[in-house]
Amino acid sequence: MSEKNISNKFERLLDVKIPMSDGVNLSCDIYLPVKNKKYPTILMRTPYSKNIDLLINRALGLVNNGYVCVIQDSRGRWDSDGEYYPFIYEGLDGYTTQEWIGNQPWSNGEIAMSGSSYGGSVQWASAPYDSKYLKTIAPRVICCDFYKGLLYPGGAFQLHVALTWGMRNNARTAQNINYYNWQDLFMNLPLIKTDEISGRNLKFWKDWIEHPNYDEYWDKINVENQWSQITVPSLNMGGWYDLYSRDTFSNFNGLIKNAKTSDAKKSKLIVGPWPHALSISTITGDVDFGADSMIDLDQLELRWFNYWLKGVDDGILDEPPIKIFIMGINKWREENEWPLKRTDFQNWNLHSNGKANSMFGDGVISTDLPNQEPMDIFEYNPDNPVETIGGTTCCSPEIVPWGPYDQRPVESREDVLCYTSEELTNDLEVTGPIKLVLYASSDSVNTDWTGKLVDVFESGFAMNLCDGIIRASHRDSFTNPKPIIPGQVYKYEIDLGVTANVFKKGHRIRLEISSSNFPKFDRNPNTGNKFGFDSELKIATQKIYHDSNYQSHIILPIIK
Repeated sequence: MSEKNISNKFERLLDVKIPMSDGVNLSCDIYLPVKNKKYPTILMRTPYSKNIDLLINRALGLVNNGYVCVIQDSRGRWDSDGEYYPFIYEGLDGYTTQEWIGNQPWSNGEIAMSGSSYGGSVQWASAPYDSKYLKTIAPRVICCDFYKGLLYPGGAFQLHVALTWGMRNNARTAQNINYYNWQDLFMNLPLIKTDEISGRNLKFWKDWIEHPNYDEYWDKINVENQWSQITVPSLNMGGWYDLYSRDTFSNFNGLIKNAKTSDAKKSKLIVGPWPHALSISTITGDVDFGADSMIDLDQLELRWFNYWLKGVDDGILDEPPIKIFIMGINKWREENEWPLKRTDFQNWNLHSNGKANSMFGDGVISTDLPNQEPMDIFEYNPDNPVETIGGTTCCSPEIVPWGPYDQRPVESREDVLCYTSEELTNDLEVTGPIKLVLYASSDSVNTDWTGKLVDVFESGFAMNLCDGIIRASHRDSFTNPKPIIPGQVYKYEIDLGVTANVFKKGHRIRLEISSSNFPKFDRNPNTGNKFGFDSELKIATQKIYHDSNYQSHIILPIIK
């Protein structure tokens, strides 16, 4: 039964139950302007509790601007009935909620959705259902393909976020994860039992482990397959150091290129030098990006809602669709497309005399073509993996920090190959998607290859920009992986993500190559045994080739 609480500024209806198509009731708190009239509605759906200050304060701000705000607990969470299982119910539940709102006496039939992370995924999931009441969405920091965006980028399991997020959200309410020996927990094998070691029994964890390849399990929740069914525009928000940095661009491009309506193709995007929490501080990691790096995203979102729900034209659609923050010079810039049309994609080739091991080695990166150069060799020991230091991690910075950090501790290791440019004689802007093309062999039947792009300051500070991984078995297909033949050279294309950075005069460009980035990603045991059920570890001898036959290189999007 709903409780009514009226103040001088708003009316609040608590624990309003909305029936879903299967009879399960989901709980909403509804915030309304006091005046007795019809209003447009902002819907926020969350598994993290509708009764938190962040969402309530946002709701009150929207009410003060003439909107009803409905905050709903996801199925199986907090005050909502049903069984919680990530992602699979959100599309239909969201659509059913929109249809219910559109028929309420306080609704004028105009709905937008707001929310970040999981609260962004529920927006994308419901959009293809095409409720006549839904006019726009504003998802922050989320992917639409949960296989490559969240759980298995490059075919490797994204261990840190999967375990910490999964443990927090395994029950109806939030679970405390502060009192664990995380090093031991991340190192636990086999992976399929890690939830039990933590004291949980996570059905979705076991399902994730048992589906390491892209199959029907992932396909049925992949909204990237449904761009052409979406009729509403999207305001996309992301950060260069967010877990979903590359996905923010994929979502934007997917909609403007494939959406069903011209309105949906008027979508916009903003990306700053932020982690998953977005614009809450000028400081991310070890770097202060300055006062200009802060943006009032709620105010931007309000402008967006005012246009699409109220018809208030303050020029927001006249502005270029993309706004990105250029690190290095710490300035915002507006653009019209991604990648930028004026991009000069350059191959920067790997060179060495066979001793590129660590930042103290002889590895070089330049636009010069390689000659008959010796290979670089390192041993990858999964019992001593390369540590994750910052980067695009999520969602527990107290366990694994996010953002730009000095990479010299990992670059001092012999199992991290470093290829570093000469000092730059002029500023050099790198803005766009980053790809590493690697020719490599291993004495194992399966292994991993990692890459990281780094800006080396004159002081020696080595600032990570973006990184990626490829599981050797998934080099050609995420659906039908194949082992590698020990000793055979293969070509690997590794997606290192996206960035926008000016390497300043006197700085150096550095590329790191290794076989682990832990605990961001799980350790490949190098055995080729069944994923997730393996407790055996094998040391692998890895060889990186850069000569006239095997021109390993990184493709840098240079902006002149």
